[in-house]
Amino acid sequence: MKKILSGAMMLAVMMGNLSAPALAKPTAEQRHKMDQQLKAMGLPPGLGRWVDDPAEIHQVTLAPLFEKPFACSEHPLGQLHGAGDALGTDCMVVGGFESDHGFAKMYRGDGTKNTDWYGWHTPVHAPIDGVVKYIHLNTETNTPGNMGKPPASMMLFERADGVTVVYAHLTEPVVKVGDHVTAGQVVAIDGNNGVARNPHIHVGAYRGGEPLQIRWDLRAMGKIPGMTDN
Repeated sequence: MKKILSGAMMLAVMMGNLSAPALAKPTAEQRHKMDQQLKAMGLPPGLGRWVDDPAEIHQVTLAPLFEKPFACSEHPLGQLHGAGDALGTDCMVVGGFESDHGFAKMYRGDGTKNTDWYGWHTPVHAPIDGVVKYIHLNTETNTPGNMGKPPASMMLFERADGVTVVYAHLTEPVVKVGDHVTAGQVVAIDGNNGVARNPHIHVGAYRGGEPLQIRWDLRAMGKIPGMTDN
């Protein structure tokens, strides 16, 4: 019989690389209990709550996460059910372009140090024009290959039309709650904290109770030299 995850376990799955087991749809009472557990962890209203799989998947276009080439691994429909996690994606900077031969890769050497990773401390850009609604900092830095304790460092953005975007695993924010940001503005740097095995940024988007599939603004990417030189 399938089991409902506790709020703590949901958060351990949320914003990270940890795959969730198949979940049964919770009852209204179970959802209320989950929401109370998430609230007790200090999360803002709505973040992490259960969202149902949409009958039709709608998309949202976001500004490029980095000014360097990056690759993302998307969470497919039904894998995760927390707002900000469902249909989300985990993004890593791609490097290895120092010469005209070789392969694109995520890290130098054996990847056992955070500084091996091409994305480590790379500037992270705001996804939308909107307001910074929430920031949480996890000051513990993970060693690559080992996951840390949740919740990860997070930053929550809200657009005028109600679209909410959450970043996780970042560090050293340069904006504060209440600031108005412009898409493409630097807001922090790439980190490795919370439920993460390596430096990367998790991106999730939703509006109300509907998770949104993330697409990147290819026109904006085409204006970034680092995206088009290779």
